[in-house]
This record gives sequence, C-alpha cells and structure tokens, in this order.
Amino acid sequence: MLSQLPTFSDPRILVGPETADDAAVYQLTDDLAVVQSVDYITPVVDDAYACGAVAAANSLSDIYAMGAQPLFALNIVGFPTGKLSLDVLSAILQGGADKVKEAGASIIGGHSIDDPEPKYGLVVTGIVHPHKVITNAGARVGDALVLTKPLGLGIITTGIKQERVSEDTVRQAVDVMTMLNKAAAEAMVEVGVNACTDITGFGLLGHLHEMTAASGVGARIALTSVPVLPDAWPLVRNGVCPGGTKRNRQSLEGKVEWAPGLTDEDQLILCDAQTSGGLLIAVSEEKSARLVERLRAAKTLAAARIGEIVAGRGEIAVIP
Repeated sequence: MLSQLPTFSDPRILVGPETADDAAVYQLTDDLAVVQSVDYITPVVDDAYACGAVAAANSLSDIYAMGAQPLFALNIVGFPTGKLSLDVLSAILQGGADKVKEAGASIIGGHSIDDPEPKYGLVVTGIVHPHKVITNAGARVGDALVLTKPLGLGIITTGIKQERVSEDTVRQAVDVMTMLNKAAAEAMVEVGVNACTDITGFGLLGHLHEMTAASGVGARIALTSVPVLPDAWPLVRNGVCPGGTKRNRQSLEGKVEWAPGLTDEDQLILCDAQTSGGLLIAVSEEKSARLVERLRAAKTLAAARIGEIVAGRGEIAVIP
C-alpha cells in the first residue's frame, strides 16, 4: 500500500519511510536536525493513569531509538465521552504528562475526537545532530546485538484482558512498560553504536528483520540469551497469545530459519507484539562489553547480548 503513495526527494530528509525506521529526521541546519514520531495505543491495563504513562513511554521510545533528545509532545486522544467518565480521561492524560515530564520534555497541545474505544498517544518532537543520528540501517557484520528490556509483554497484557494473571504480574508488566528508554539511549550514545530500533508491535524478530533488511545484513539470535518475563511462559503454553503476535510470526515465514527443536511457544515469544519494549542495539564487538557495562550501571531492566549480525540479506537464524 505505501509503495503507491507519492515519494518526496527533499535533500533535508535524512530519514524517511524507506527503511521502516522509528522516526522521521529532517535537517534544519548544519548542526541541528528535528526528529519526529507519532504513536498511540488502546489500553493495555485497566488502571487509567498507568495507561497514560505506558502510552507516553511507548511514544517517547521512538525518539530515544534514534539517539535523539525529546523536546515536546502533542496529545492524541480518542475517547468515548458518552460511555466513560471524563475523570478516566483526566487520569490518562495525567499519566502521560508525568511520564513526559520525567523525560525532561513538555506537552504543549494536542487533539481529541469522540471515539467508541479509548486511544491515547503522542506526537513527539526531538532534536539530534545530523551526523549523530542512530538509524536501523547501520548494522555491520560482526556487531553484537544487545536488548535492554525483557520480552513477553504482549502475551501478559492479553492475559490481563482474560483475567488470567496475578496483580503482581500486572505490576511487573506496568513497571517494564512505563520505564523510559532514556537511560539506555544515553548509554548507547555515549558508547557509540552502529544501529538501533525499539521493540514494539512487530516483536523482536519483526523489528530485527527491519534492521537487517535496511542494513543489508543477516542476524543470528540465541533463544536462551533473550530475556523474557517469567510469567509469559506459562501463559503462552496455555494458549494465551495476542493476534498481533501470531500475525508477526506469519509475516516472517521464509525470513526466519528456526533451529530444530524450537517449539511454537519459543517462536511466539520471539515474535511477541510488545508495548513500550526495549531498545535493540547493534554495536561493534570491541564496544559491546562497554555498552553492556554502561547499561547495567544505568539500571536498565536488561543488558543482554542476544546474538550477532552476520552476512546476509535480511534473513535471521534462531538457535536454542
């Protein structure tokens, strides 16, 4: 569908839609580029304040994935005014505002519509030096792949909707989703990395495939090295899995080589559609230990080396 839309050839567009990157980047001056992204979601937990915080962290993540600094945001709201109290909307907006404030940015406007299902997110604008943009297209053969948050959020939030998880599991998932990728982004900018993307709706392997395709390389992932929220495993083994996760796996047919012995559940975990997941970073081998050390010092939820970039043309191999 997108291939049928007109293209734009402005030389100031540093990052456009061609590589399915996380945000657009537009150069303003020799030493300043603006980074912009838009994202909004439907509720993934019942608590309205938490919904707002999760949605805001999710939206801000695209800016962090580019190595940029968020400056300000605009609210995007869909809300069923005839069905839910405006107190619910107020709590959602407060959660989003507090998370944006935590990021050191501001919310300075927005737009709302009457919608049958609540939706909330942000248009986020940030800045970066034009020569310091981190894209998903710079991965190089030999790079280590490092992940900064555990997987399993899509499966767990589906379990929440089905009332099949404990309150402790809900709190853990909310803690993961509301943690900003700010510290992780600062660590990778300090160390210097080759490529980055954040893990959201297309899952780990979907976003990794975008990286490998954009970079003209392949990748190898070790399942046992990938951090996963423990409560996701019993859920997926009992059939709890979002439709988006299943579609992710289907869309990767022919693009992922699964090692013998990997189960359907293993595959679904690696394809699980995340909300406000972590950063997936490609970093040179000589800098990889320093990056992991820096991420741990920043107290990110994970600092896991999960694989490496290999020669190829977008394909991914998954081993136990």
